Amino acid sequence: LREVFVATDDARIASHCEQFGAPVIMTRSDHETGSDRIAEASEGLPDDIVVNVQGDEPLIQGFVIDAAVNALAENEGDPMATLVHEVDAVNIDNPNRVKVVVDHQGRAVYFSRAPIPYSDPAAPNATFLQHIGIYAFRKDFLLQFVSLARTPGERSEALEQLRALEHGFSIRVARVEGWTSVAV
Repeated sequence: LREVFVATDDARIASHCEQFGAPVIMTRSDHETGSDRIAEASEGLPDDIVVNVQGDEPLIQGFVIDAAVNALAENEGDPMATLVHEVDAVNIDNPNRVKVVVDHQGRAVYFSRAPIPYSDPAAPNATFLQHIGIYAFRKDFLLQFVSLARTPGERSEALEQLRALEHGFSIRVARVEGWTSVAV
């Protein structure tokens, strides 16, 4: 990573970050999603790849961020990438732990707050994957993404990544071992 910025519309957050030397980019207060805020913050930056580490992942480790960037860099046809890890059994039904189904090529099929895939009792041992709150975007796609119309799935699940899938864009998914999300 070249540099880490905190993008916020809240002067209290900006002041706190500046006290410990974190660079801050102030954004408008009317953004509906984190991606909207990151798109605005990235407009003046020279980078081709922009990483969005969401605020509910404050303890994310560097190798996790690297994995998202590497997944995107290694797959030039994909406009964005994200990460998953196996979900703990106690969190399979937790709607705050977003689950994802991934195809054989390593791309997301669907994200849901519900347990997916459905686990047929006759076919035990289904693997459930939990989405990690981080995205790596190609900057040109990020700027396009935020201009796309919100979609039914996005509104129903309250998951903005479904907008990309429902508009026909792929999301590269990489699996990260040795780290568990602390998001609640």
